[in-house]
Amino acid sequence: MSAELAIIGGTGLTSMEGLAIVRREMIKTPYGSPSGPMIFGELDGHAVTFLARHGHKHSIPPHRINYRANIWALHSVGIRRVVAVGAVGGIAPECTTGAIVVPNQIIDYSHSREGTFFDGKPHDVHHIDFSFPYDEQLRAALLAAGKVANIDTLDGGVYGVTQGPRLETAAEIRRMSADGCTIVGMTAMPEASLARELDISYASCAVVVNPAAGVGNKSIDPAQLQAAIPTGMEKARTLIAAALPSLAAS
Repeated sequence: MSAELAIIGGTGLTSMEGLAIVRREMIKTPYGSPSGPMIFGELDGHAVTFLARHGHKHSIPPHRINYRANIWALHSVGIRRVVAVGAVGGIAPECTTGAIVVPNQIIDYSHSREGTFFDGKPHDVHHIDFSFPYDEQLRAALLAAGKVANIDTLDGGVYGVTQGPRLETAAEIRRMSADGCTIVGMTAMPEASLARELDISYASCAVVVNPAAGVGNKSIDPAQLQAAIPTGMEKARTLIAAALPSLAAS
């Protein structure tokens, strides 16, 4: 049973609990090495491939991730659908710590990242339509699973992507809020656009682990942020498990 569904795990999700591992494989790509080996297995009877975005030991910072190698490697083994899990900060009032957001838009503030396969070397230049960056079928599956699993999920949101690895200033968050961002993270781009270039359906499960800088006129508390990650990622695992029948069939 070959997998067409992959889960990309972010901070706090370097493995997928319950995944019965069949094999691990390090994939060679024209763009260098991915973050780690592809983990092939079964989760609740469904074939799933898992990739730890930051590496198994969470040793790769957001701006150093080889996004092209990761997406190319997934595509090369037949992946057609990706659910990307990531820890984010909450900007909008409803995006409180512990919330899971299924965003529908992106604003990219990152820079200096290799962001396309179509740079003329060797592929021709190609302009994808990226008006709506997230796949609606996958989004719907995650939202429906939230109801089944009794996990509150926020339908829609604008993911603001910053460069990292530092967290943002309060002024930057005010600017992002004015731009319409509701959550802030560091890894949605160019991951999402690279998936679109290879016709991979892509959706995000964004776990809010802290209020963004300056929200409530407060600084970020690193200890509270770290404490929120395990609980948030466990909710993400539960949500994905509930969504698997739909995700695998999308």
